[in-house]
Amino acid sequence: MKIGVTSQNFRTITGHAGKARRFLVFSPDDDGTPKEVERLDLPKEMSLHEFHGAEHPIDQLDILITASCGNGFVRRMSSKNIKVVTTSEQSPLHAVTQLLTGKSLAPPVPHDHHKH
Repeated sequence: MKIGVTSQNFRTITGHAGKARRFLVFSPDDDGTPKEVERLDLPKEMSLHEFHGAEHPIDQLDILITASCGNGFVRRMSSKNIKVVTTSEQSPLHAVTQLLTGKSLAPPVPHDHHKH
């Protein structure tokens, strides 16, 4: 299982998933402890908002954690069998750990994507 986290600074969970270009990728080890296995640092044209090709690097994910995203983004990820989880949690490792242990993540902060 691979879990991605939008993180423009590689330290905290950030929003605007469709425009994100930096992702932390975690995978559980044999005892279920999440380990960072990859960092994606993509050029602007590879943000999901801009990309319309056949295969994208985040297509490898099973779950994507982000602070915010629109309904169209959720539908697009769902069509690739990627579950999107939004949260106000700041720590990528904590969020992934919570998810892997079946605990709920803090709900996302309300956000209106139409004002940008």
